[in-house]
Amino acid sequence: MIAASEVLFEWNKLDEKSAIAKVLPCCGSSRWAYELARARPISNGTELLERSDSIWQSLSLEDWDEAFRSHPKIGERKAVAATTQQSLEWSRGEQHGVDASSAELRVALEAANRLYEQIFGRIFIVCATGKSAEKILSELERRLKHDPETELLEAVEQQRQITRLRLRRWIDL
Repeated sequence: MIAASEVLFEWNKLDEKSAIAKVLPCCGSSRWAYELARARPISNGTELLERSDSIWQSLSLEDWDEAFRSHPKIGERKAVAATTQQSLEWSRGEQHGVDASSAELRVALEAANRLYEQIFGRIFIVCATGKSAEKILSELERRLKHDPETELLEAVEQQRQITRLRLRRWIDL
């Protein structure tokens, strides 16, 4: 196993394009990946997560939407926008609880996903790691009651959590 500091040490030495490619699976916003690569050198996992959060919060709606589109819908395998193979593999693992659910529950999730998209104009983003399909459906139904601004802030926070988990996975924290 390679230590986080070794992963970051090697990443810090990469050219900008390669550094961006390494972190893009963690968050599908090209602006986020670019800004994080520009923030190098980063010496440890704590600094990486702090810089990531700061960059994420400073992005525009278009940047956030780009990241959201890089995810497959809950219960699906492909993302709306082009994404990396690593990102798709991580999404499959994060949505493991949905794969194990009943056909009836998957149909309910699909219907709730469609309704969410009709209301908010984007896919439902949730940090699904460790959550059952029932829990995800419950959260989706709760969030359908949000006003658009509240829901956007919730989606932004969920993406931040996903990004943090993926960064940790990437550097093996």
